Amino acid sequence: MTTDLGPLIPRNRDAHPPAFDTGYKTSVSRSPKWPLLSMESTPSEETGPRFGHSVLGEHDNNLITNWTQGKELAVGERILVHGRVLDENARPVPHTLVEVWQANAGGRYRHKKDAYFAPLDPNFGGCGRTITDEDGYYEFLTVRPGAYPWMNRGNDWRPMHIHFSVFGHSFGQRLITQMYFEGDPLIDICPIVKTVKDRSQIEGLVAALDLSKARPMDFLAYKFDIVLRGRRQTRFENKLEGM
Repeated sequence: MTTDLGPLIPRNRDAHPPAFDTGYKTSVSRSPKWPLLSMESTPSEETGPRFGHSVLGEHDNNLITNWTQGKELAVGERILVHGRVLDENARPVPHTLVEVWQANAGGRYRHKKDAYFAPLDPNFGGCGRTITDEDGYYEFLTVRPGAYPWMNRGNDWRPMHIHFSVFGHSFGQRLITQMYFEGDPLIDICPIVKTVKDRSQIEGLVAALDLSKARPMDFLAYKFDIVLRGRRQTRFENKLEGM
């Protein structure tokens, strides 16, 4: 198949881990019980949406200040998360919306159903957004999220992570994934991460420490490139996403 951007690399479904994994308890209810259906994409899925810089606010990609609009600062270890959004042929994907959400430095989300004992930070909302530049580059200033316990087995903890949503050129290319941090020991024992059986795919979800972008006496930096579509695309935990 060929698109206006060149040949489309087909998805290799044999590489997919099973949707049902005994170590990940809630996959019992989430995994499909009937054969999957293949449906043609619609014009709106292939052509929309389009986002412009006019929809972004001054603090949208700064999670340290955006909840209070700069009046107060969030508490925690300050970090810069940056990288590029690329297609399967390593070409930049410019002007695409990148959204993030995360727990605060104590590992708690600003969500009414989050029952973890860690306190909420009154100056941290936990979400942000930006648009990639001509080279597909994006960046966010935030605080390192804390690990937190979750109701899976007796004592399971999620590694520190940031959720990403990337729209690509259209709805059909939308990718939702998670970014982990280099050196976190919880990555290798997390039941959700373990649903990805290919070690190289797990490594693609881990952001590398990047001291070249760190600012002395201010913040560390982590580099996380995101690939849309194709055999090399970033995974959504245990499966490939998008067209």
